[in-house]
Amino acid sequence: MKNSKFSVVIVGSGIAGLYAALKIEQQLQLPDGVLLITKSKLGESNSYYAQGGMVAVLKENEKDSVESHVTDTIKAGAGLSELNTIKFISENSDKVVKDLLKFGVEFDRDENGNFTLTKEAAHSVRRILHSGGDATGREMEIALCHAVKENKNINVYENSAVVDLLVKDGTCGGVVLLNENDEYETIYSQSVILASGGLGQLYQYTTNPKGATGDGFALAYRAGAVLQDMEFVQFHPTALAFDGAENRFLISEAVRGEGAKLCDEFGMEFMAKYHEKRELAPRDVVARSIYCEMNNNGDPNVYLNATGIGEEKLLKRFPTIAKKCAEYGIDITTDLIPVAPAAHYFMGGVKTNLRGETSVKGLYAIGEVSSTGLHGGNRLASNSLLECVVCAYEVAEYLSQADDAKILTQDSFEDLVSCYEDDLKVEPVDVKEMKFKLQSAMWSGAGIFRTEQTLKSAQDIIENLSKEFKRDYKCLNKDEYELRNMLITAELIIKSALHRKESRGAHYRIDYLNTNEDCEHSLISKEKGEVSFVK
Repeated sequence: MKNSKFSVVIVGSGIAGLYAALKIEQQLQLPDGVLLITKSKLGESNSYYAQGGMVAVLKENEKDSVESHVTDTIKAGAGLSELNTIKFISENSDKVVKDLLKFGVEFDRDENGNFTLTKEAAHSVRRILHSGGDATGREMEIALCHAVKENKNINVYENSAVVDLLVKDGTCGGVVLLNENDEYETIYSQSVILASGGLGQLYQYTTNPKGATGDGFALAYRAGAVLQDMEFVQFHPTALAFDGAENRFLISEAVRGEGAKLCDEFGMEFMAKYHEKRELAPRDVVARSIYCEMNNNGDPNVYLNATGIGEEKLLKRFPTIAKKCAEYGIDITTDLIPVAPAAHYFMGGVKTNLRGETSVKGLYAIGEVSSTGLHGGNRLASNSLLECVVCAYEVAEYLSQADDAKILTQDSFEDLVSCYEDDLKVEPVDVKEMKFKLQSAMWSGAGIFRTEQTLKSAQDIIENLSKEFKRDYKCLNKDEYELRNMLITAELIIKSALHRKESRGAHYRIDYLNTNEDCEHSLISKEKGEVSFVK
């Protein structure tokens, strides 16, 4: 097996991973360089598909304030958001936005050169930056990818899957990966940063690309890290109700922010009977409202009416959405857009502080794979990209000052590495069929509405799939490693959802409709080979 050494290893090439690589290279003395690992092509990530924008409390925006943003985030977070975390991320948003400009990231501006800001659900003022109209993630990703490619001190491994973290005595010293040649490679490093994104592909309907299979959560769990609030999956209310090859196209919340209305096939609006803020209610409320309408009427979707926004503004502000809808014969300036909820963003994750530190020394996590306490039980729209960049900035700052020297040697990990050198004598499984069964079970059992019965039914299916799969360490190929990670992450979501006997934010239990007076995070880790809740 090939061995390599890098000063810092970053797993994932979304906005968090790319920006972290650039900031670390800029600030640290790196005798062994930075390695960025992506299991697809550079730039293919959840970040790329983020449409709406990025929150920023800009100093020049006199109508906004940190206090206002903190209040909005707390309200959306259903009591689980951490005040100090929100305040820190909000206070640092202006600084980070201005720093991103230095790496070629641009945001839309008006004729006077001022940033144009939009408003989305549960925000009290316009504070959301956007780029390319409705292609914010794509434009940020492209700019940061270009900067990484131009930086000779950042090494990139494409089409390479990290299959394990090297951990001994609570300390991480590198990763094992299956590279683009389908060969195993051990990478030793003082610091490993997970920036591996989300888990939408665990569900039958999702806005996430095919790579969002929960890899980072499973890797961290296997390494003994503490994970937090794994029951909180956000279902976006409005995905285009046509099945694509792997996912459903997102119809950004910004469309409703600009005035679009939810309605039935006859144009009758319905949100007034569910919430006083109607289309601009928190995402969990809107998603459940739509789901109820679909169930009550026996329809596969509802509709979004954006015609009232006006043709000129609609096409200028949402060119990507207009183009995608046109592929299905829908003219968004005159037609209703068929929409339905889909798994979108994950609020839980690997528990970290604002420096990205996990419970495992030398292991860090940033972006969607992490749980800083910002989002709580229900993410406020467009806070995710802000969290990505502020925490990437902070982990770079921390590593530039930290003394992360370890006494572990390569020999410390010999037992773990040897597991991937042995021949694996097992029969291949039908990965595609097993993934489909998992996704169906998660959608029906651990989806928008949950009960103990549905959760346990999903749990039984996941357990049976795991018994059929029979892979503890080495798998036959990258698809099997994804399936292994999906099975682990699905189990963590279900057990956390069973454990939380209340309804809070995106976690909605029909059998426990009330919200508990005590507001507590659920913490989970691996103990003696089993899922264990941490007190």
